[in-house]
Amino acid sequence: MSPNLDDAMKRLEKALGLLEASVSRRLEADRRRGDLETELQLMQDDRSRLAVELDGAVTRLHRFEAATDDVSRRVREAIGAVQSVLAQAGAIQAEEG
Repeated sequence: MSPNLDDAMKRLEKALGLLEASVSRRLEADRRRGDLETELQLMQDDRSRLAVELDGAVTRLHRFEAATDDVSRRVREAIGAVQSVLAQAGAIQAEEG
């Protein structure tokens, strides 16, 4: 082969090697982008699920707080009733005594 043809072949082989490397990098970048898009979608799904769970937890907390308030009110009423009964019993004993 002539020297010009050899040089042209070497340049062609080098260019093809660079092209293959570039294509490989591009394919890898596309694969990574696809992985990132998949990961982002999974994170968005998790966020949505967690938001629903948080809403449920807040609702349960409000119900629990309402129940606690109701129990506290009933306990105060019961304490008042017991104190009233004890005061009446003390008054009766004082009258008899």
